[in-house]
Amino acid sequence: MKAKALWINQIKGLCICLVVIYHSVITFYPYLLEMEDTHSVFLAKCWVYLNLYMAPFRMPVFFFISGFLITRYINDVPWGNSMRKRVWPILYVLALWGVIQWLSLVSINQWLAPEKILSTSNAAYSETMADFVARMGTASTSLWYLYAMIVYFPLCKLLSRYKAVLLPVIMLISIAINFFPTPFWGMNSVIRNLVYYATGAWFGAQLVPWIKTHALRDNLLWFTAAIIFSFAMYNLKINLFLSLLSIVLIMRVFWLLEGKLQPTEHSIMNQLGTNTISIYTTHRIIIEALSLWSLSLIKGDVLSTPVTLGILLVYPFISLAICTAVGMAARKVSQRLFSDILFTPPLPVATQSPAR
Repeated sequence: MKAKALWINQIKGLCICLVVIYHSVITFYPYLLEMEDTHSVFLAKCWVYLNLYMAPFRMPVFFFISGFLITRYINDVPWGNSMRKRVWPILYVLALWGVIQWLSLVSINQWLAPEKILSTSNAAYSETMADFVARMGTASTSLWYLYAMIVYFPLCKLLSRYKAVLLPVIMLISIAINFFPTPFWGMNSVIRNLVYYATGAWFGAQLVPWIKTHALRDNLLWFTAAIIFSFAMYNLKINLFLSLLSIVLIMRVFWLLEGKLQPTEHSIMNQLGTNTISIYTTHRIIIEALSLWSLSLIKGDVLSTPVTLGILLVYPFISLAICTAVGMAARKVSQRLFSDILFTPPLPVATQSPAR
């Protein structure tokens, strides 16, 4: 990987860490809020609320970078090559890991928590193939990010010539979906985050150099005004402006850190950024098993109070370490033993010319 792209890749590493922590929290701590021990409940609430407040910073920069990285495909690459390289591989991974996740999560729950009532809104808990297909079709899946990538790219490529007019409209739609949601939680997320991907795809080539060259201290008045306005809108349940501000801040920080720390391809954040797809597709399965097993120990009074408090304090970081290690290991195994078929669609068999 070129050195100039390392800082972008490290931001992807940060984003996938935040995604893993998010799922680690929502599958674990809400089930502990009724415990008798007040200290345990306090720690659980802390993680639940922290997770909530991290929402404006988690996915927006991920989508902005995803859009920025495909600018060339939108502007210069023909439709056929673009769809073959930017849509088909993601569709393949979504279909394959959607099935793997479905079979895995249902089996894990039958094994570790047969009494648990499974969600009816997530494709991973479907009872029939028809339910699974219907929920996947409405992005009601933990893999909705991949669903979004499949939809966003052709949409942005098709409408790129109208980008200056359409971006404000997309911004308004992103705000409106918070107040007038569809019946499908995954589809709501897809609609809400289109604005960040489109901004990266359509205007990232201008914004990223601006972020690199404009120091915040030279624009302190405007920056302060932006913070005040963003938090005012956030209090009105409008995350858009705080999320856009977070994109600028996160990218600026990582750009500056690259100049100071000079990261290499082997740095941990870069490795995480390189393996985002494998971590993203595998982590939900690991988290399900880990959370159900941990909950059974805590609720079954197997652990002492100090041990329980220790687990509650650092559980998301333990989960993150395990999930990232498994995800990266899965990619290596896939590459070395299966020609990476778990994360890359197989190449078509070349048609050989008949012998003469």
